[in-house]
Amino acid sequence: MIVFVSGGARSGKSQVAEQRVLSAAGDANCYYIATATVDDAEMADRVSRHQARREGQWVTLEAPLAIDQAIAQVPDHHAVLLDCLTLWAGQVLFGAEPNEEFSDEQGLALLDRCLRDAQERRLTLVIVSNDLNEELIPDQPVTWRYVEFIQCLHRWLAAQADSVLEVIAGCAVEWKR
Repeated sequence: MIVFVSGGARSGKSQVAEQRVLSAAGDANCYYIATATVDDAEMADRVSRHQARREGQWVTLEAPLAIDQAIAQVPDHHAVLLDCLTLWAGQVLFGAEPNEEFSDEQGLALLDRCLRDAQERRLTLVIVSNDLNEELIPDQPVTWRYVEFIQCLHRWLAAQADSVLEVIAGCAVEWKR
């Protein structure tokens, strides 16, 4: 099962997604694919808060870019949370490391491989992403390219997903079942 969870910044989408994964996992381990890179104190604080909330049955796999390799480590029939697509998309376009940048098509193909692998191995894959339509878009071409890419990923992912949730003020609205 593929579940897409989106919402505005700090809307509570990660907590909603974590609960979906915990419900699907039962007593089994839950897997958390972390796409964030810690570059400043604010991000370090956010990562620390997320980690503290996920104590217990969670196994963390850090994958700023290679989400396909992280998903390959998850045992069949398990539940996994990918958090978050927004950060991953930035690293796809702008590179987490020098010379790691991909084209939009390569990024979408990588995400597609992840979904197909999850479906073939009967994983519950919950993917979190920020809804960027809540903000005014700056007039900078590089920012516009990023927004176009993430919205393309969102439309594609919503079409592929079994369930699509939007989180508003901690409340999940299910748009697709």
